[in-house]
Amino acid sequence: MSDPFVPKLPSVEFLRAKARRRMPGFAFDYLEGGCNSNINVRRNTDEIREIELQPYYVRDYKGADMKTELFGHTYDAPFGISPVGLQGMMWPRSCEILAAAAHEHNIPFAVSTVSTASVETVCELTEGKAWFQLYHPAEEELRDKLLKRVEAAGCPVLIILADTPTFAWRPMEIRNGLSIPPRMTLRNIMQMIAHPTWSFGQLVAGVPEFKTIKPYIPKGLDMKHLGLFMNKTFSGRLSEDRIKAIRDMWKGKLVVKGIVNPEDCQKVVDLGADGIIVSNHGGRSLDAGQSTIKAMPRLTQEFGDKIKVMIDSGLREGPDIACALASGADFAFMGRSFMYGVGALGKRGGLHTITMIKRQLQQIMEQVACPTVKELPKHLIKDA
Repeated sequence: MSDPFVPKLPSVEFLRAKARRRMPGFAFDYLEGGCNSNINVRRNTDEIREIELQPYYVRDYKGADMKTELFGHTYDAPFGISPVGLQGMMWPRSCEILAAAAHEHNIPFAVSTVSTASVETVCELTEGKAWFQLYHPAEEELRDKLLKRVEAAGCPVLIILADTPTFAWRPMEIRNGLSIPPRMTLRNIMQMIAHPTWSFGQLVAGVPEFKTIKPYIPKGLDMKHLGLFMNKTFSGRLSEDRIKAIRDMWKGKLVVKGIVNPEDCQKVVDLGADGIIVSNHGGRSLDAGQSTIKAMPRLTQEFGDKIKVMIDSGLREGPDIACALASGADFAFMGRSFMYGVGALGKRGGLHTITMIKRQLQQIMEQVACPTVKELPKHLIKDA
């Protein structure tokens, strides 16, 4: 395989800038945006980058190994691709592009209930290695149907989403009239015309849809009624009874995403979860919330010997992953970085971005003389 890395785009910031030029404004706004004033979007990344690592230059050092064992599988790197909704609206077929790239690089790819590719398609692309994130349905019948499909598709890990108990206040999405497919306002139409590569790609790929839940959506709904249907069908608020019912049904590994305090973590430990992802939905749900990197260390200290503690929200590049792992996380997930990659490079974007972030993390580990991922906490400067 030829090297997929594109030297002209050697950082996520370069990818972001190019993606912004290639994507219609409403699509880029959805990718970038948080809730309210975007405070927690910025806080997540800023506070990860306050962490400092200690290098050791005078010692015998033979190189870095990024391989990481998680839930019985050894991945080639300690990071994966977060579940992202509406990927195909942001860039045509981006869900499929990223799933295939993750499989080629042997890192986990998580597909969302509201993705624009079906769980069956993603599992075919990943040979049954994809994870699935469940937005909890209001009705048990739909929950059970989805879980049976996810099990039949071969997903080894189920993620239950906890950090979206209510729909967030996202000003840019409200202003843009965001929907699937995008609402045909004059403003949105002009943006599509100004971005012909995106528009042609959508024409070839077809109208983006919620493929996994499409069989359960009544036919012929206009955008207003589709929104009402989604609000009625999915209830994001988790409870101990809801988690217990899923734990009793699901025989694979179970992860609860959005845990940020010890009280909730103790409950999911008691209910038999195998892992948590410390997350605030990428800063898209609670502007006044704490950053994930500030919430995580206490959880790893109290529960790290009982459950896998992973993190997403705010991580962008290899140094951010190194800092999160040095702070105690077992594994890291990122979403926006990979979407910038696909927006910038289309079909090549997934392979390029994963390759780039692997090389960045490798360089950090070699710079500080860290031989394995598990030893990164030894390089944390604790008073940073």
